[in-house]
Amino acid sequence: MEWLDEREAAMWRSYLALHRELLGALERRLERDSGLSNADYALLVPLSEAPDGLVRARDLAASAGWERSRLSHQVARMEKRGLVVREVCAEDARGSMVRLTPAGRAAIESAAPGHVTAVRGLLFDALSEDEVETLGRVFTRVLDRLADQG
Repeated sequence: MEWLDEREAAMWRSYLALHRELLGALERRLERDSGLSNADYALLVPLSEAPDGLVRARDLAASAGWERSRLSHQVARMEKRGLVVREVCAEDARGSMVRLTPAGRAAIESAAPGHVTAVRGLLFDALSEDEVETLGRVFTRVLDRLADQG
């Protein structure tokens, strides 16, 4: 086995710390400003972008990168708060759909501007335009490699 060299190990540790700290900071701001969690936001975004605010549950889970059980628990929490409702899938009785409610739409529309401001302030304002383009290419290349392996 070949270990990471010092440069690679330092970059890896920096990436892990950035991921942890950035997500934590975004979660704290989102919750403080809107009462939404990152998990709420992760589901409200694709629902708000979908025609009629309706997405098949398995597609919603895939868009968030979650297992079905995590999606089911999160949707149940959001249903209790009136953000979403579950519906039977018209094409497949075994499937289910998740629909954004008017309260859910209001929540995402209220939260989105502050979330974008936080992302910009915490991440993009620290980078040059060239760095944003370079990181975009790097992330896409790594994601493509992961897709090829999966």
